[in-house]
Amino acid sequence: MTRIALLLAGLAPLAFAAPAAAQSMDHSMHGQAPAPKPAPTPSPAPVAPPAPGSETPAEPMDHGAMQDMSAPVETQTCAPEHAAMGHCTPEPAPMEMSEPEGGAMDHGAMPASDPDCPPEHASIGHCTPKATAAIEAGSRASGTDLPPGDATAPAPPSDWYADRIYPRAEMEHSRHEMMMENGGQTIAFISFNLAEYQARKGRDGFRWDGEAWYGGDINRLTIKSEGEGVFGEGIEGAEVQALYSRAIGPYFNAQAGIRQDLGPGPDRTYATIGFEGLAPYWFEVEGALFLSNRGDLLGRLEGYYDQRITQKLILQPMAEFNLSAQDVPESGIGSGLSDVELGLRLRYEIVKEFAPYVGVEWARKVGDTARFARAAGEAASSVSFVAGVRVWF
Repeated sequence: MTRIALLLAGLAPLAFAAPAAAQSMDHSMHGQAPAPKPAPTPSPAPVAPPAPGSETPAEPMDHGAMQDMSAPVETQTCAPEHAAMGHCTPEPAPMEMSEPEGGAMDHGAMPASDPDCPPEHASIGHCTPKATAAIEAGSRASGTDLPPGDATAPAPPSDWYADRIYPRAEMEHSRHEMMMENGGQTIAFISFNLAEYQARKGRDGFRWDGEAWYGGDINRLTIKSEGEGVFGEGIEGAEVQALYSRAIGPYFNAQAGIRQDLGPGPDRTYATIGFEGLAPYWFEVEGALFLSNRGDLLGRLEGYYDQRITQKLILQPMAEFNLSAQDVPESGIGSGLSDVELGLRLRYEIVKEFAPYVGVEWARKVGDTARFARAAGEAASSVSFVAGVRVWF
């Protein structure tokens, strides 16, 4: 009995030391042991809800998923045991920058820090640094967001999906018609900017100024006509122009063609070159040079502006200047500035296509033109009160 008691007394310290040694073992050594074969996973047993007042047992901590605890405590903004349980996200380790040969570090290659988005906020998704946002935006840029360049434009698409369903020839015809109806169509337009009765001292008269064109946005055939006359005496002077008009910009057309004078004066035909369009600040302007079959060179510049008082009531000032490079006595035209016309008309648009108006016009012949008019018994200047209608269709 004595020997048995001594044997038990000797084994007792060893029995208590074994669990302590197992608890102090380095858990990092667990990964070096061969992994045991997985056992069949038993079906989970139903868990009874905890009784009122009882505490839910905490889940055992997976020490194998814990990170290295050797980092200083003050630098651990997200402790490994909290990261293992999903309570936070650890910050990425700072990149070790190797110093190039010669001891000079290229600080220009380092990304600039964004004071509005500190690294600790960016790491948890609260913000995005400006440099990163610019890179991401550049990678997603397309179309007009791309930086300007002179790269070749991409080829138009040729693999039309509709060609897989319908015959290709029919779809080509359909696409051609669509392009013609959306920018390539042919249009006819007729307008009379002036069609009026003129009341003046001694001899009332009439006047017209209109044009018509047929074509597209780029190329057109344009017909212009203007003239005036006296009631009871007929037409004093008139002209008709046939012009080829071509767009030279979004707002201007260049024109070239011929002009034919009509009326009691001498028969003249002119080669014509000119322009018309919309100048800055919405001034409608028009100019032309005329070279006659007798070598006479004439010029004309005119324009007007629509000042809206209301959406329907519009005040239109107008000016026209005629010039000549030489005297043309048979036509009553002197060299230099031959005559000036200034008008002011107030119109009311019942509809856009129909607008009656009233106004006043002052006309003055100057220089040798005024001398020729006085020699023919005509006044060099006149004032007319006008009433007419502006129409287009």
